[in-house]
Amino acid sequence: MPDSSHINKPPCSLAAIDLGSNSFHMIVVKIIDDQIQIIDQIKEMVRLGEGLTEEKQLRPEVRLRALACLERFGQRLRNKAEGSVRAVGTNTFRQIRDPSFLKIAQQALGHPIEVIAGREEARLVYLGVAHGLATKTGRRLVVDIGGGSTELIIGEGFKPIERESLHMGCVTISRRFFADGLITEQSMEEAIIACSLELRPVRAHFNKRHWRSAVGSSGSIKAIREVVINAGWSDDGITLESLERLKERLIEVGSIQQLQLRGLSDERQPVFVGGVVALLAVFRSTEIERMHVSSKALREGLIYEMLGRIHHEDVRQLSVHSLGKRFNIDEKQVERVDGTVMALFDQVSLSWMLNDPEYAKILGWAAHLHEIGLTIAHSQFHKHGAYLVENADLSGFTRQELAVLAALIRGHRRKFPLEVFEALPSKVINSSKQLCILLRLAALLRRSRSASARPNIRITVQGDKINLRFTPSWLNRHPLTHEELKYEQAHLKEVGFELNFK
Repeated sequence: MPDSSHINKPPCSLAAIDLGSNSFHMIVVKIIDDQIQIIDQIKEMVRLGEGLTEEKQLRPEVRLRALACLERFGQRLRNKAEGSVRAVGTNTFRQIRDPSFLKIAQQALGHPIEVIAGREEARLVYLGVAHGLATKTGRRLVVDIGGGSTELIIGEGFKPIERESLHMGCVTISRRFFADGLITEQSMEEAIIACSLELRPVRAHFNKRHWRSAVGSSGSIKAIREVVINAGWSDDGITLESLERLKERLIEVGSIQQLQLRGLSDERQPVFVGGVVALLAVFRSTEIERMHVSSKALREGLIYEMLGRIHHEDVRQLSVHSLGKRFNIDEKQVERVDGTVMALFDQVSLSWMLNDPEYAKILGWAAHLHEIGLTIAHSQFHKHGAYLVENADLSGFTRQELAVLAALIRGHRRKFPLEVFEALPSKVINSSKQLCILLRLAALLRRSRSASARPNIRITVQGDKINLRFTPSWLNRHPLTHEELKYEQAHLKEVGFELNFK
C-alpha cells in the first residue's frame, strides 16, 4: 500500500534489497530497452538471525548493526523516487515480534520494507534464477539456502509450479548444532537428520521424477561450489560425491574457527557448516546428483517483478482471480460492485489523496473477493472471507498488502471494525479506512444483485465528511436502500465519519 503520490513515468533505474537472516544485499540496475544492467551492488554480513532471542526480540548489538547497514543503503538510495526501490525482509523479519523495529528500519532505509512469506520468497527466487538461465524445455529444481530458511521450487520457463519454504538455514543450523564451534561426526549426523526430517513432508513432490536439472542459488551454495572446485572434487557445479567429501573434510578439521578452505571467505566461515548440512540433506532427499549454480536469486527476482508491474503484468491480479474461481464467486455481482466502487473512487481519489494506482488496485481486488466467505457460511461471511485472504497463499502479495486486503473485506459490511484498521501500519490506516468506506457503500448500493438497480451517484468528500447525491426520486423508488443508508450513517458515525445523502 502506497502512502504518497505515484510515479508518472517508469523509472530509468531500479533498486532491490534482500534483507536476509545472514546478509543484506542491494543491487541497483539501469533499464535499457527493458533489459537490466547492474550498476551497483552492496552486500553486508549483518547476521540478523543470530541476534534473535527466544522471545523473538533482536539483541541490541545486532539491532544497531542492522540499522547502520540500512542507513548506508539509504544513503545510496537517497535520490530514488518512490516505486523505484523494493526492499523485502525474509525469515528473520517474519519472526521478529518487535513492531517498532520495522518502523525504525524503514526510517533508516528511507523506503518501505515489505515482509514476505516463505512461499512468496520462493517464487521471487525462482523468477530471478529463471531469468539468468538459458531458455530450454524441461522442468528444473531450484534450491536457495538462506540464513533462516531453504526454498525449493520446481518450475518451467519463468513459471514456478511447486514451491516450498522450509525452516532450516545456514545460520539457524549453525547456531543449533555447532554453537560451540566444534564439528564432530555426531553433531554433523544430528544436523543432517534434523534437516532430513524437515524435508520429509515435501520430498515426494521434489524428487528427481519431477524435474530434469537442478540449480542452486544463494551465498551458501556459491561458497560450496568454490570450495569443492578448488579442492578438485568437482569440475562443474556441485555433485553429491563432492558434498560427501566436503562433509568428511569438515569433520576432519573439527573446528569452525580452524576452517582454512580455498574459496571460503572469512565472512562466510562462521555459517559455512550449516549451509553444507542443509545442501547435503537436500541432495539426499531429492536425489540430486549434480547441481549447477546461478548468480541470480531473490534480489534479481524483485527487479524483474518490478519491471512486470511497470508494464502491467502484475501477478497479483492473476492470484486474485484464481482465488475467486476457487471459491466460486458470483462474477456478475462482483462486476456490479466493482463498477460502482470504482465510480465512487474516481470521484474522491483527488480529495482523499488516493491518486496512486496501487489504491485502485487494492480496492478492485477487495471488490473481487469481498464475497468469498459465502462458500463457508452466509452468517459472518465477511469475517470468513477476511480470514481466507489473510491466510491464503497469494503470489505477489506481501504480508502487509494481504493485511490491508483482508481488512477491507472484513470491514465491508455490518459494524465498522475499527480495531482491525488500527492494527495496520500507521501510514496506511487512514487511507485503508477510506477505501473500506467506498467498498461498504458500493456493496450496500448493489445489494439487490440487480443490474437494473444501478444508481447514478454524485459523491463528494471533505476530510471525514461524505456527501452522496442521488438522481431525483431514486431513493424513493428504492426504500430498502434508503433504510440501509440510515444504518450505514450510524455505523460510520461511531468511527468518526459523517455520511449525508439525499
